[in-house]
Amino acid sequence: MRAVVCKAYCEPEGLVVEEVASPALTEGAVRIAVEAAGLNFADTLIIAGKYQIKAAPPFSPGFEVAGRVLECAGGVSRCRPGDRVMAVVEYGGFAEEVVAPEDAVFVLPDGVDPVIAAGFPVAYGTSHLGLKYKAALLPGETLLVHGAAGGVGLTAVEIGKRLGATVVATASGEEKLEIARGAGADHLIDSRAPDLRDRVKALTGGRGVDVVYDPVGGELFDASLRCTAPGGRILLVGFASGKVPQIPANLLLVKNIAAIGYYWGAHRTLAPQWMQASCEELVRWLGNGELRPHVSHTWPLAEAVQALEALRSRRTTGKVVLTTGL
Repeated sequence: MRAVVCKAYCEPEGLVVEEVASPALTEGAVRIAVEAAGLNFADTLIIAGKYQIKAAPPFSPGFEVAGRVLECAGGVSRCRPGDRVMAVVEYGGFAEEVVAPEDAVFVLPDGVDPVIAAGFPVAYGTSHLGLKYKAALLPGETLLVHGAAGGVGLTAVEIGKRLGATVVATASGEEKLEIARGAGADHLIDSRAPDLRDRVKALTGGRGVDVVYDPVGGELFDASLRCTAPGGRILLVGFASGKVPQIPANLLLVKNIAAIGYYWGAHRTLAPQWMQASCEELVRWLGNGELRPHVSHTWPLAEAVQALEALRSRRTTGKVVLTTGL
């Protein structure tokens, strides 16, 4: 099978596409013929050896896929050969075949495009579980979403609205802000504005926001600390800016703010009941047409380097997806 291979920790340009052996089917797992694979910022970290999960080279990056079930290990009951599915894996998705554990495989509702499905589970799962369970966002609260036109940020806007919040979205430039508006954002602020904190405070009558969803970090996190309402929650999703913020604990104390570290994938072990309930609700919403996933670019598997470079340089919005031609 063809696969994108990381032979040594590298930047995207160090990846190669070549023929490799198909992965072995393991106990409790499902073999999937991959039709499409979603890209995530974390793919640029895992190939550089900087991600929470350390994969030993050679390996293929890729956390989410969609395709057809080829075979199932004994005892698997959630799907069967021929089913159209999406799945989440620790890595290995940028390939024509992948093996995924049964509990991370979800049968697709009829009519769902594999390109849409491939870019669905990580971004929507991150936002839904994070906002509903970790941050406990309530109807009527105000949610500030940074990176609101990106892969996870855009889904946070959409999920926040579904959970009944007023959503303030930040992104760089009018084009990206309009994409956030299309996902339901109530208020838009250019993330490069020097008075971002003051604008957020003005929108909330001086009170500040109840929840911050931050996949960016850096200076945006610093501004968030100062425009979060007393008793508010800041969900730390990632550091796409490249700068990990240093949190002044005195501000957390005097304002009774909670800064919540959040890595979605860990909840398969930490809180499997949350993960299962979240994924089932999202698949139901997707099948009912209640969500509007946004894929801005697709590339063939052979052009994975170009796709990752476009993602890393923020030339994309929403999701980026690789297709295998299968």
